[in-house]
Amino acid sequence: MARVKRGTTKLKSRKNTLEQTKGYRFGRSTKKRMAYEAIVHAGNNAFGHRKDKKGDFRRLWTVRINAAVRVLGFSYSRFIDALHKKEIGLDRKVLSQIAQENPESFNRIVEQAK
Repeated sequence: MARVKRGTTKLKSRKNTLEQTKGYRFGRSTKKRMAYEAIVHAGNNAFGHRKDKKGDFRRLWTVRINAAVRVLGFSYSRFIDALHKKEIGLDRKVLSQIAQENPESFNRIVEQAK
C-alpha cells in the first residue's frame, strides 16, 4: 500500500479552526489547541444563552407591564390574576407591546380586568 502523508489534511483542519476564531485575542486566534478550546467554550455559551434569552425577555415584559399597570393603581400580580379570572387570553409579550405602543388600548384592557 502507498504511504499517505497527512500534511494537507492537518493544515486544512488547522486553517478551519483558526478561521472560526478570527478576532479572538492572544493565542486563541493563532494556536490550534487554544483555538479549539475557545470554539468549544463559545459553542457551550451560545447554546446556554439561547435558552437564557427566553427568560430575559419574559422578565422584560413583566417589568414593562408592571410599570404600565402601577400608573393605573394596580400591581402586576393582581393584574395577571384578574386577567386569568376574566379569561382574557393575552400573553405577556402582547400585553407588553400594547402597553408600550398603544396605552389607550392597554387602559381599556385594565378596565375590563378590574
